[in-house]
Amino acid sequence: MLVDGRWTQNWQPVQGTDAKGGFLRQTSSFRHFVTPDGGPGPTGEGGFEAEAGRYHLYVALICPWASRTLIARKLKGLADVVSVSVVRPELGPEGWRFGEGQGSTDDAVNGATFLHELYTRADPHVNGRATVPVLWDIRRGTIVNNESADILRIFNSGFGALATGDVDLYPTDLAPDIDALDDWIYPRLNNGVYRAGFATTQAAYEEAYGAVFEALDTLERRLAEGGPLLFGTRLTETDIRLFVTLIRFDAAYHGLFKCNRQRLSDYSALMAYLHRLLEMPAFRDTVSIDHIKRGYYSIKALNPNGIVPLGPDLSALGL
Repeated sequence: MLVDGRWTQNWQPVQGTDAKGGFLRQTSSFRHFVTPDGGPGPTGEGGFEAEAGRYHLYVALICPWASRTLIARKLKGLADVVSVSVVRPELGPEGWRFGEGQGSTDDAVNGATFLHELYTRADPHVNGRATVPVLWDIRRGTIVNNESADILRIFNSGFGALATGDVDLYPTDLAPDIDALDDWIYPRLNNGVYRAGFATTQAAYEEAYGAVFEALDTLERRLAEGGPLLFGTRLTETDIRLFVTLIRFDAAYHGLFKCNRQRLSDYSALMAYLHRLLEMPAFRDTVSIDHIKRGYYSIKALNPNGIVPLGPDLSALGL
């Protein structure tokens, strides 16, 4: 945790709780946008103009929010425009750490050891947690944005002609429906698994657990009846948002987060949907089950001995 720009205590998974003992997620603190002309986006200030080589993305392969941005970066053809650093999967006393090996990297841009150092560089008096993803402006030496939903849309439209126009993840005609489904999936499933896993009372856990499986049941019916994607044949940001939770479900959320009514592999339509998405390199290449398992099972509050399970068998997904 950062207090006035200084790391003050060991990393803890629970950011806050409500009156019922339910998990509360920290609000992202940097909300500026990259735009084709450098003008202000929906939030924040202007001056962040789209340029190749100017921006750097910090991610963790364990993290579903960070993985959203990696998928969008690849789908939009921005791999040679926005560079990337990948933190180690384990969450230690000072949070995310850099270091080469097993799919992780050093911080080649700022030479930081820990991610929280970047937050202090961007704001010497910053308070709160140092989270991924982080979109960094190399020229100005600061954080542009640390909210994955924003970065997803920055990559979709903020880089203008530098990005491919082959796919529009947030088309105007679907925008209201995308917003509505995003807002429905997030509390019930994307954040719902965390609300279950980090609940501090039985009542909060049971409420979150119920919402998770209500969402999975509803999405199973939607895909069985409508498919192949959430909006017919059109790939959107909502597919990315759903994918990153589904791909982690059996490996982490089912066991460690106690979302164990059934496995994702017990849902035929959702599994077929995962198969379809995994056929696209932008999705498959961002998945590291090794990082996912090592990362989640390194959370001492949930797994004090740090033992990483050998299963589950995900060979049905080719993973």
